[in-house]
Amino acid sequence: MINEAVKKLVAYALATGLIEKEDIVYTFNSLLIELGLDSAEYEISEIEKLSEQVPADESELGAFLEKVLGEIDDYAAANGLIENDSVVYRDLFDTKLMGLMVERPSTIIKKFNEKYAESPEEATAYYYNLSKNSDYIRRYRISKDMKWIAPTEYGDLDITINLSKPEKDPKAIAAARNAKQSGYPKCQLCWENEGYSGRVDHPARENHRIIPVTIQNSKWGFQYSPYVYYNEHCIVFNSQHIPMKIEHNTFCKLFDFVKQFPHYFVGSNADLPIVGGSILSHDHFQGGHYTFAMAKAPVERTFTVKGFEDVNSGIVKWPMSVIRLSGPDTDRIIELADVILNKWRGYTDEAAFVFAETDGTPHNTITPIARKRGDNYELDLVLRNNITTEEHPLGVYHPHAQLHHIKKENIGLIEVMGLAVLPARLKSEMAQLKDAMLSGVDLRADEVLKKHADWVDEFRGKYDAINADNIDEIIQNEIGEVFMHVLEDAGVYKRTPEGQAAFDRFTQTL
Repeated sequence: MINEAVKKLVAYALATGLIEKEDIVYTFNSLLIELGLDSAEYEISEIEKLSEQVPADESELGAFLEKVLGEIDDYAAANGLIENDSVVYRDLFDTKLMGLMVERPSTIIKKFNEKYAESPEEATAYYYNLSKNSDYIRRYRISKDMKWIAPTEYGDLDITINLSKPEKDPKAIAAARNAKQSGYPKCQLCWENEGYSGRVDHPARENHRIIPVTIQNSKWGFQYSPYVYYNEHCIVFNSQHIPMKIEHNTFCKLFDFVKQFPHYFVGSNADLPIVGGSILSHDHFQGGHYTFAMAKAPVERTFTVKGFEDVNSGIVKWPMSVIRLSGPDTDRIIELADVILNKWRGYTDEAAFVFAETDGTPHNTITPIARKRGDNYELDLVLRNNITTEEHPLGVYHPHAQLHHIKKENIGLIEVMGLAVLPARLKSEMAQLKDAMLSGVDLRADEVLKKHADWVDEFRGKYDAINADNIDEIIQNEIGEVFMHVLEDAGVYKRTPEGQAAFDRFTQTL
């Protein structure tokens, strides 16, 4: 069986372009070494015929690779090649095998640059497919994520329940806790991850390749997120392990990237705790080939900043507080963005509960997103504030407690733009909730479901009937409604006459 599985894996590599016909024997032997085997039975022509049977459909291709790697992992576990038969150790092992079939960085970079000379779209399409074919992006796990669109008054919001990150088993957790702490790589965004074998507390990256890009005359890396929350979800990161900071150069860097890849948007998480990203220690952006609901949202009222009459400025119809700047000249947009950032950093409006700082701790920052739209460039500046109170210890402008049954985590760049990344627990909870609602069970008597009871009571009255035919759509739409309120909570200026008047007070100070 292991012989057949290795043949199929080599055939997969040939079919997906990871290797050429001339690489078959070398690849086969490389895999044998890792599996502790010294012989096998195969013909090159047999591998070529098998490669023709590898499915071309994206989902079928992922399922094919998952099955083949599963068979090889089973063999490795049974023969002592894997320390513990769990997902963490299997991932470490099969990533090493996939890495054997991915070309060296210099070759990948050369191919990318050749395609870039044709068009940026050609280059990114090649690199994205490589990232999937190499199993750096595990298609078969991404396909398990639950995704749907929820209509709201602000447009169609994207909702995902993230199931693609495998949960660690107790043995792996214990091993990670007891392992000698390593400072290499410093974090999961460092360049040193390329080709790294990984540990129980750090993912393997033998199949990972990075594309170097020059941004503001410095070396940056371009790669895709292994978890792909949206189409061509990429990460652009500084080659140096330095902290994130929102400043003049941030705006310059964002537009520098967009000019090189005009079919992509790119944005940065904010640079303060609570409203910032998960990895504030490493300067990085996220982007991709996708149009979020926020990008589709219209400017509902405009304003003019003296001296910047040539830059279109307006407030976006969005649950969070967004200023959109647009025009053909990025230098002018950046100059105005500097004015807004500097003003916001020091801005206090007690009547609107906006405080620039308390006891010397700064609270105001911005989440910026850049894109090209037609002949114009756009920069969305999302005003953020991370102040906490006794009533809201996790943040005043953070999902409030009554929404935590759905979403408790911080609101970062992706969610700011209108894509909810919800916890995996919701998959089973929504299935249980559906059964309970249809059978008339008392939700408050259920330890798991009681946290959803008030929410269900609130939305039941909106529907003439809730039955087996419509309950799935109702639950999904109501989760979308909760996410809308999550974004409203995270908005500094509320969508009320008073809140919008306070927003206008700020823009009038510019």
